[in-house]
Amino acid sequence: MNLGLNHWHMLTIAPLAGALFSLAFAPYDFSYGIVLSLMFFYYACVRFPQRAGSIGYSFGLGVFGLGIWWIYLSVHDAGGADSLSALLITVLAVSFFAVFPALTAILLAKTSAWPTAPLRIVGAAIVWMAIEYLRGYWLLNGFPWLLIAYSQIATPLSGYAPLFGVYGLGFLLALSAFSVVEMLQRQLKPWLGVAIVLAIWTAGWSLQQRQWTEPAGEPIKISVIQGNISQDLKWRPEQKRYTLQLYQAMTQQYWDSQLVIWPETAIPAFLHQVQGFLQPLAEEAQQHGVDLVVSLPSGEGKQYYNSALNLHDPNTLYHKHHLLPFGEYLPLQPLSGWILDLIEIPLGSFTPGAAQQTLLKAGGYPLITTICYEDAFGNEVIRQVKDAAYLLNLTNDAWFGDSAQPYQHLQISQMRALETGRYMVRSTNTGVTAFIAPDGSIQSQAPLFTLFALTDSILPMQGLTPYAQWGDAGALWMMAFFGFLVVMAYMRSNYVQKN
Repeated sequence: MNLGLNHWHMLTIAPLAGALFSLAFAPYDFSYGIVLSLMFFYYACVRFPQRAGSIGYSFGLGVFGLGIWWIYLSVHDAGGADSLSALLITVLAVSFFAVFPALTAILLAKTSAWPTAPLRIVGAAIVWMAIEYLRGYWLLNGFPWLLIAYSQIATPLSGYAPLFGVYGLGFLLALSAFSVVEMLQRQLKPWLGVAIVLAIWTAGWSLQQRQWTEPAGEPIKISVIQGNISQDLKWRPEQKRYTLQLYQAMTQQYWDSQLVIWPETAIPAFLHQVQGFLQPLAEEAQQHGVDLVVSLPSGEGKQYYNSALNLHDPNTLYHKHHLLPFGEYLPLQPLSGWILDLIEIPLGSFTPGAAQQTLLKAGGYPLITTICYEDAFGNEVIRQVKDAAYLLNLTNDAWFGDSAQPYQHLQISQMRALETGRYMVRSTNTGVTAFIAPDGSIQSQAPLFTLFALTDSILPMQGLTPYAQWGDAGALWMMAFFGFLVVMAYMRSNYVQKN
């Protein structure tokens, strides 16, 4: 397959293909577009291996330029930076993350010289996922946005999530897309290419029909309060009384629920500063037999946490473990601190909580609590999931305005429900507040930027999916197995050629 395009054509098309990549994610949900985008990427790297780095970087600019432009809103609208500084930071972020597709392209181009199509497609898929794993889990505490698996929540490939999580699912997606290119280039026998693609997608559909977990009790009626407090008002001292009274008044309307939940740092004050407010509210909740989960900063002196607690058991606090770089702590010190001081953007300096903590209990069952983007790390969500009946994410996406980010974050939460076979309750300040079923589907959701109380019921669940037992290790072992086969086949091919 030769499309008659030269390197310059590819450089021009690459950002458009990258934009198509981002359109596969929420709220656009053009899920199958990512297959076309991956096909272009693979073809470009194989067709122009000497120029793969530049094409990959151009592709990355399209991916992240459309996919994470909302960084501008967080820095300018919520962070208070001037337009030029916010634009500069956004451009730097997009330019930095575009390096990852460029690195992927360079490594993938190396596989183009391998002797057989099966070797090339497996090697390329492993390369793609290795770079996603590097970006999503390790670098700068992990930035797992726009991992290809998240685009497949509503496709047959979602059936692999309870087995292998996002990295295994993504590997199989890349494998199927690259196989089509090799087949169209007549390097892979048509019957084999069709067999690979059909096997991957059909097996995914079949796995969708499987239920890995089961109910552990009766439904729990839950009300989630979406306060819709503007980010520029949230921490103003004169706003605190209004905020507390708002949440209190709305909560008192839902004493018929078994559990009421407030979003991340709904209380704009430290725990020790609002005991006079929380104590009578806790007593009122107990009189009605209702658990009330709230979120606020806790601690004193130089050590403080982003925390959550059930007022029914105020001595058990969950402290956020996986902190947000450049939001809750500053990596790359002292350089990052100097730059942010220069443009006068104030950021927090939180202390991470322990990796293993006593689970909060609410609605009669223990639960996994995640705060902010902690739910983007599946391997961490499952640490204690065997002891938990459902998942809870408390977040505040008001930083990102009316952009794609709140919907992208919701999509990530859907994946965590799917991986663990448990309901996920999302409590957000401005949206998207939602109830998510164990199959990853949205059961109900509140409108964005609206004062709203969303009430629904969930089932406590028990049992473990394979992913909940293995974590990301399952996907890594699967790719290692395929990698071993590739190495063995490559060595055998070289041996045959020499003899």
